[in-house]
Amino acid sequence: MAFITTAEACDSNVPLLASGDLRVLAPVFKIYGQSRAFSGPIATLKVFEDNVLVRELLETEGEGRVLVVDGGGSMRCALVGGNLGQLAQTMGWAGILVNGCIRDVDEINGCDIGVRALGSHPTKSSKKGVGEKHVAVHIGGTLICDGEWLYADSDGILISKCELSL
Repeated sequence: MAFITTAEACDSNVPLLASGDLRVLAPVFKIYGQSRAFSGPIATLKVFEDNVLVRELLETEGEGRVLVVDGGGSMRCALVGGNLGQLAQTMGWAGILVNGCIRDVDEINGCDIGVRALGSHPTKSSKKGVGEKHVAVHIGGTLICDGEWLYADSDGILISKCELSL
């Protein structure tokens, strides 16, 4: 199947937008990684200034999924760095959305995955292993559930209750 742009998805799915089954995230995320456009089923994670669970999930087979990390919007440290970007690529993840910061931007930009984050920060996170996997999270003004679909490109980020087609 050809990649669906977010603009095409919005134009072709007005009833889904109206019902809330297709949602547009607030345009606050910066674009990183070599994959400027990516999509896939979502795996969610809720953490705060601690990336142990981020690594744990990225060590599993990605199978084209997108890891959505609710870092509480913290701008005080990075939750994903170059090593985790490379791990995500190696394990077959399509992308990562971080409601927080990343670091090692040049390394992440060299990875063949898509990454969206609020910004970059040079400080690494703590390593306590505190957080929740596969839970509903609130990011960018919308509720995102494990198993939904994320579509991202240069125009924006969409969350859909189901896989979209044109």
